[in-house]
Amino acid sequence: MFEFSTGSLPREAQFSAWRSSFSSILDLVEPDMSAAGFSGRQVVWDLGSMALARIRTDGFGFASLPRHTTRDPIDHWMLTLLLRGSMNTITPEAALSGHAGIVQIHALDRSFIGQVANAEMLMLFIPRDTCPGLAAGLAAAEFSALHTGMGHLLSDYLVDLVKRLATIEATELPALLSATRAMIHACLSPSDSHADDAQAPISVALLERARRIVHARLYEPGIGAETLRRELGVSRTRLYSLFESSGGVMRYIQRRRLLDAHAMLADPDDRRFIVEVAEQCGFSDGAEFGRAFKREFGYSPSEVRKGAKGNAGDPAVRPRTDIDALPPGERLGALLRRLQA
Repeated sequence: MFEFSTGSLPREAQFSAWRSSFSSILDLVEPDMSAAGFSGRQVVWDLGSMALARIRTDGFGFASLPRHTTRDPIDHWMLTLLLRGSMNTITPEAALSGHAGIVQIHALDRSFIGQVANAEMLMLFIPRDTCPGLAAGLAAAEFSALHTGMGHLLSDYLVDLVKRLATIEATELPALLSATRAMIHACLSPSDSHADDAQAPISVALLERARRIVHARLYEPGIGAETLRRELGVSRTRLYSLFESSGGVMRYIQRRRLLDAHAMLADPDDRRFIVEVAEQCGFSDGAEFGRAFKREFGYSPSEVRKGAKGNAGDPAVRPRTDIDALPPGERLGALLRRLQA
């Protein structure tokens, strides 16, 4: 758990610091009179493969980040439960108005703008690629509010979860995550009326199917854009648009392979040579693997093998010291990037 507050900063710097703390996921719009001071406080819990935040904030505007200008964009769903205040969101397809007690679902890889009034909220961040069992339901419910009976139960569950986190041991996190996934899944169970209301774009379903194909066939030498185009039955242009925010099909595939390689190298029980790990993960050239690895993570495969860098393989046991050492305003973004890995 870590905290960040603007309270101790000079008034003229408070909103800028608050905006910077969200800069990996949102672009915050400066409100009028922010020079007179801006109050914001985050408390963030790392749950292993999800993150939960409790946020109190003055009002501000927000917008999604332009995907084509963002290097390595964060691709999470964000479940927001307002405890007080309001939050309105506008997408190219729909408008979402939220109020206290209702869970809203945002997708950080899509375009939207919005406004938050003075508010307190809980935010649950779910990386798209680490929760495949929830992917279809969350994709169908993007930019909707869970007004159902089960949606209200999820609201109560999140509130109770925050109250109990102080007593949760690290060994209990897997069970906690399992229970949380089950609650979300129950809220998102398909029904005819829910599907009609959600009106999920076909492209979202295609992207989820494409991701599943890549994950199932990640190490096949021939896996690539043409394979996915045939499997999905779409044009090259449509396929490109699906993976545009990930830098393209091959960029997405390479990143998934590098993440697998990172997990293998960080496993103390896996004593294979680095070149053997590289070959398993689809790299025939060890030197190119090393260069790609360092471009992706900022450090070399040998540093991971020597234990100089953290384990990206098991989210529940990743060391917290790397994030704890960062300035408080940078920790939320660092945590979300680590969960995505």
